[in-house]
Amino acid sequence: MLRSIIAGFLIVLCVLGGIVGYRAYEFLSVPPQTPGEAKIILIEPGQSFDATAAMLVAEGVLRDAEGFKLLAKVTEKSSRVKAGEFEVSTGWTPMHLLDYLTTAKGVQHKLSAPEGRTMRQIAKAAEDAGLCSAKAFLKAASDPELLKKYNIPADTAEGFLFPNTYLFTRKRGDDGTYVVEAMLKEFWKQADAVWPTDKPSGKALLAFVTMASIVEKETGVDAERPRVAGVFANRLAKGMLLQTDPTIIYGLGEKYAGNITRAHLEDNSNPYNTYTRPGLPPGPIGSPGLKSMQAVANPETHEFYYFVATGAGEHIFSKSLDDHNNAVNKYQRRKNKEKKEKE
Repeated sequence: MLRSIIAGFLIVLCVLGGIVGYRAYEFLSVPPQTPGEAKIILIEPGQSFDATAAMLVAEGVLRDAEGFKLLAKVTEKSSRVKAGEFEVSTGWTPMHLLDYLTTAKGVQHKLSAPEGRTMRQIAKAAEDAGLCSAKAFLKAASDPELLKKYNIPADTAEGFLFPNTYLFTRKRGDDGTYVVEAMLKEFWKQADAVWPTDKPSGKALLAFVTMASIVEKETGVDAERPRVAGVFANRLAKGMLLQTDPTIIYGLGEKYAGNITRAHLEDNSNPYNTYTRPGLPPGPIGSPGLKSMQAVANPETHEFYYFVATGAGEHIFSKSLDDHNNAVNKYQRRKNKEKKEKE
């Protein structure tokens, strides 16, 4: 009788062991789907492993959250899962998935913000990169608390969104704060090369960045930037109007159709019209690069008050209005001639 009981008990143990063994084998070796389907998952910084396991089950990448947590505990990998955006597959085994989440770098989204771009243009680029909506970016770029945190002396971050190529891990939800904040941090990081010691603040900083943004728009030739900055410094010192087209274009916004008309030049209702309004415009007209900022910090000393584009990317600088008009006529004639030859 006793032998029968023991034998029965052993049989039950063997059956249970077989079931457990098969379940373990199935969990470790059989993926949720065959063939697998690609899935994009997002693990936030500080997200618990329990929350990650539950999310993986919800996404269909994993069948058993408890088994996955046990696997991570046994392999001592639960604390090594990285935050970020990852492309995974429902065709992966739990072990493969765990290995990937502890070693992969994750998906990075590139945001290109070249020199001279406006805040709205950068917002559109952030949206195109899948980081946030343009609306969310602009909201963050005008957040008083964020601007105060980074000592931005204006109502928006226009001009202070440092031009660069950025790589971001996308955040959950639609919030542009992390993108704007990264660009403001980069501005102050690069500012060390412009002001190694004392940095301007308040109105002086706003005026500096405004001037640098104009220099950025006026020439794409790095060697010319200090000379252009010197021209504007000379004009301001003499009480002359800046008379720079890029400020008018910025003030027109979406109304600008590709050409500046006489009506635009005479429109004093445009706060950025430097043909009718003295001094600097109300604020930056785009994001200046490092070269333009350095040029404004160290403008070339000279007696030039005017310059005109040659049509070849460079400019001719003049000391007098007569010389300037002669240069304008010369290069305007060349421009008209080239236009006729193309027709």
